[in-house]
Amino acid sequence: MSYALITGAAKGIGRAIAEALAAKNYQLILVDLDKAHLAKTVDYLRTKYEVTVKPVPLDLSDKYAAEYIFRQTEFYHPRLQIVVNNAGYGLNGAFETLALEQQLNIIDVNIKAQLRIAHLFIPVLKNIPHAYLLNVGSTTSYQSVPFLAIYAASKAFVLSFTRSLRQELKGTSISVSCLSPGSTDTDFVNRAGMAAHTRKIANRFNMTPQKVARIALNGMFKGKAEIIPGFTNRLNAILPKFFPKTVTERIAAGIYRPRPVQDATPPSAPILTPS
Repeated sequence: MSYALITGAAKGIGRAIAEALAAKNYQLILVDLDKAHLAKTVDYLRTKYEVTVKPVPLDLSDKYAAEYIFRQTEFYHPRLQIVVNNAGYGLNGAFETLALEQQLNIIDVNIKAQLRIAHLFIPVLKNIPHAYLLNVGSTTSYQSVPFLAIYAASKAFVLSFTRSLRQELKGTSISVSCLSPGSTDTDFVNRAGMAAHTRKIANRFNMTPQKVARIALNGMFKGKAEIIPGFTNRLNAILPKFFPKTVTERIAAGIYRPRPVQDATPPSAPILTPS
């Protein structure tokens, strides 16, 4: 009986990954800030798949959150095979106009929490013959994104960190992968405060969380370094390499720049959309 730990598991991609693993008879440890949605997810998975699900309602921006998760899950460590660092969010707006504390909180969740969880659980995973660490980045990992600056920079960190960690852990029992989804039908755009024109563009390329989860787990179990779901998203990750940075940054700025409601005409050549 193997266990999987998933952060950001109450909704969206995290919940879809949890359900896909439950269908494979994995027992689950689910972490999320949203207590109400986490409770609904736990009840649903327990009922439908008859698996053990331990909820850990928690704010990952707290610097002691990872240690709390570690202590709360010690009983399951001998059977913990998978850790998925999925929790993360962004804010859409100009850097100077967004509250500094909110932007620092993005770094706390998207970067620091991932580092702390990885640092604590890598020794645990090393005790399992075949273990997996999946960090969730974004297609924004591959270029700068004006008006989504801190989120994109945090996800670029995740990609770089994950690839480095993968090399460091070669020869151990742990396979390390980075999932970089593009626009997905989740609550991301609402929490990020994106305007109507940006949502309209995102909707053109949306994938379902379930499809992203299937591709993510398939790639993770195959030991892939980078997992980018969907042809358009893979293209979006590759194209910035062949164009001047100023061009891709200008296009991204046109997508994410806040604008009056009446000016809802989207740019004609979107390059990327976030997870």
